[in-house]
Amino acid sequence: MELRELFGRAGEGSPTASLWGHEDSEAAIYLDSYMDLAPDSLFVAVIDGVLVGYLTGCLDSSKFPGEDERISRAIRKHRLILRPRTLSFFARAMLDTAWAALRRKPTAGDFHDARWPAHLHINVAPEARGTGVADALMSRWFDRLEETGSPGCHLQTLVENTRAVRFFRRMGFAEHGPTPLVPGIRYGDKQLHQQTMVWNP
Repeated sequence: MELRELFGRAGEGSPTASLWGHEDSEAAIYLDSYMDLAPDSLFVAVIDGVLVGYLTGCLDSSKFPGEDERISRAIRKHRLILRPRTLSFFARAMLDTAWAALRRKPTAGDFHDARWPAHLHINVAPEARGTGVADALMSRWFDRLEETGSPGCHLQTLVENTRAVRFFRRMGFAEHGPTPLVPGIRYGDKQLHQQTMVWNP
């Protein structure tokens, strides 16, 4: 499927290009669930007949399976514990979580606040960055939020993904809350931290 192919390459060069090196399970968490459960909140961008971007969203996060639940399903379905590369990721994540607990530091998790119930994920192909594709997808998403009377929207990215943070600021989002460690993930051998951002109409 063209959308799945784009999922696999849209994050190239970013800290979240791949979480644990198993594309099918990552897509099950961050793409397939949205296609199955919130198809009315899926928007795509096409240039010259080629798919170059997409946005998936959810109008009410409290009615959508949380990230931890989706990850658990993917672990079971794809038997990730039996795969050496993914096993090493989850082992590192457990160590990160334990170390954070000993230091009484928070770790990344889902965000729930009735002021910002909607959430989104957006991916754009490398060759389409800077062309206005991402802006157009976000504009359509904002239209949907306003059409449905949503009080607000949140998203979660990485502090270290400065390009994404700048983009979302330009779209009207603002940083909100702490920036906890994201267990397991590394970029250039460095730990990464979650950044929650919020938007109101």
